[in-house]
Formats: sequence, structure tokens, C-alpha cells
Amino acid sequence: MHRRHPGTVLFSGEKPFPMLPAVDHYAGAEKLIKKAMQLQRELGEQAGGPIFDITCDCEDGARAGAEKEHAEMCAALIMSTENIHNRVAARIHDITHEHWQQDLEILIGGAGRRLPFITLPKPRSADDVARQIAELRRIEKASGVGRAIPVHVLIETHGALREVWQIAALPGVESLDFGLMDFVSGHHGAIPGSAMKSPGQFEHPLVSRAKCEISAAALANGVVPSHNVTTELSNLDMIRSDALRARLEFGYLRMWSIHPNQIVPIVEAMRPDFSEVQIATEILVAAQDADWGPIRHEGKLHDRASYRYFWELMQRARATGTELPAEAVVRFFS
Repeated sequence: MHRRHPGTVLFSGEKPFPMLPAVDHYAGAEKLIKKAMQLQRELGEQAGGPIFDITCDCEDGARAGAEKEHAEMCAALIMSTENIHNRVAARIHDITHEHWQQDLEILIGGAGRRLPFITLPKPRSADDVARQIAELRRIEKASGVGRAIPVHVLIETHGALREVWQIAALPGVESLDFGLMDFVSGHHGAIPGSAMKSPGQFEHPLVSRAKCEISAAALANGVVPSHNVTTELSNLDMIRSDALRARLEFGYLRMWSIHPNQIVPIVEAMRPDFSEVQIATEILVAAQDADWGPIRHEGKLHDRASYRYFWELMQRARATGTELPAEAVVRFFS
């Protein structure tokens, strides 16, 4: 009997939702990028694939006057043999900075075929994002890259938040990332500094409203919402708690990290509950055997609406290194 795969049956004709690693780890200096790449390899070997992305920071990582050399260093690391998973990306300068186009030319020209995404910081509007995407596409074509590199957009200005739904709908956008620090700073002291850390970042109405709007716009447009960093570097329970609140209360499926200590607690918080993974396996196996018609499971009716939920949950589980039941691996991932 031929079993049809959930990826082809449940989302036929639709834009597939991106399945990204649960952590986007930022590093600016060459030494820190290499250290992150080593950790990415080590954790990836344990999990059977990369559980976090790395973003080389050309915006804050380059010292003034050395923007060209910094972008070249990032491109070289992306193309190096140390990048075994092809999950090392880059953030360029914002659209008001004179070097943003040079960043793209160096990164795309030197590493375009291996870049998983490009991150655009501090847009003031959907037009800013559209302009940078258009330049990215022009450079891709001129460089012979042969692919459209996904774009991640930082929402950290009043204008970007106002037009976040238009930004999320732009072709090529894969993730919306909340830039908490710049967002709070942009309120001229009206939001207290306590809102840059927990619990204030989840409780201040203007900040929580921004988080909800970004997450809602992203999810409605098939884009991954990515949560801001936590400033806590050593208290693993607090890091895990911040990630858990972002996931359960605000719907974020991914989160930034700025220190290696933060990676594993965030992944653990973003990981689906194993009992739910077990239930997902039972339901999807039965559904596949029924050729995706309605089934009964433990006295409850399930059809394609719930199958979609459980299939995406299973993919998130795999992306976060959760050990899947053997039958799920054989049927859906082999």
C-alpha cells in the first residue's frame, strides 16, 4: 500500500510554513562566530541536525571604517568547511547606513549560494523592506546565485510596527524578529528601562501589544515570529522562563540568543511536550493508514484540520532535537 506523505497531502497548493531552528544566535567577532559554529556542530551531532542558526552581525559587529573587511570576514566564514549545516546567516546595516548595499554585494557575491537568510534591521516602513529586498534580488541575479534568499526583518521602530502586516506579506519574508531594546529606546523614556528585561518585557502594555501584533502578523502570513533576546546570561532557569513565556503566551516559535549559555535553555523551552509528540504520532499514523480521511482517536474525531496541527508540531519537535518515536521517523522523515 502506498502511503501518502502529510507534507504533500495537508498543504497542497499552499505556501508551506517555514520550519526554522528554535534559536537564532548572534555573533559579531570572528572568534565568537567560530566558537558558535563549533557548538552548532557539536549540538547538531547529538540532535541529528542543527538546533540553532547563527547570524553574523555586520550591523553592530563591524567597527566604524571596517565595514567592508567585516563583511568579507563573514562571507569567508559562511563559505568555510566549518559551516557544515549551511545555517550561518548575516545581518546587514540598516537602510539609512551608507554601507548596506556594499554589505549585500559582498555577502551575496561571496557566499550567496550558502546563505540561509539575510536579516534587515531597523526598517521604518514596508517600503524600506521592499526596497532592500529588490536590491537583494538584483544582486542575486547579477552574481548568478540562482536562488531567492529568504529575508528576516527586525521590527524595532514605530513605523515598522505600524506597517507590520504589510511587511509580513512581502514576498520572500520568512521571519519577523522583535527588536526590544531599540523599540523601548524609541519611546523617549515613556517606557521605563525595566521593560527591557523580565518581567516588565512581558507585562508593560506597550511592549506586550507590540509582541502580540508582530506575532499575529507573522503567523497570519505564514512567517515565523522570532522573539527578542533575554539580557540574562547565567541564570538558566530565567532564560528558560523567558523563552517559555514567549512561546506559550505570545506565540513565538523562535528566539534570539547572544551568549552560548542561552541556546540550550531556549531550545528546551521551545520544544513541544513529548507526550503531545506521542499523541501526534498515533494520530498521524492512523490518518495516513486511512489515506487522510477522518479518524477516531481516544473517543475524539480528527480530520485534516487537526492533522495539520499535529504535523507541524512534529516538524517543530524534530527541529528542536526532540527524539521522535521510531514509527514517526520511518514513516515521515526517512
